[in-house]
Amino acid sequence: MSITMSWVLLLIAGLLEVCWAIGLKYTEGFTKPLPSLFTIITLAGSMYLLAKAAQAIPIGTAYGVWVGIGALGAAILGIVLFKESLSMPRLFFLILLFISILGLKLTSK
Repeated sequence: MSITMSWVLLLIAGLLEVCWAIGLKYTEGFTKPLPSLFTIITLAGSMYLLAKAAQAIPIGTAYGVWVGIGALGAAILGIVLFKESLSMPRLFFLILLFISILGLKLTSK
């Protein structure tokens, strides 16, 4: 698999991580069947794609980017969907997180 394809898989894995993290909110402790199924499927897909991407991308970089995408996406969707607060300091650190994800990508071999 090419390195470019590995990065594409890692991006998709990160987006699926956002899906399952947000899905957890809707499962209500895994008492709701459809949101629970969605969460489990996206979790499994995210882990599988992370593992595939890590075949070509160093695990420290792959995991850092994967977690970063998930954290950034979940935080943004928490603000949008659940009306979580968006203070200037929080926005600053979300921007730093985005820069960190880009930095890991740009400095990887």
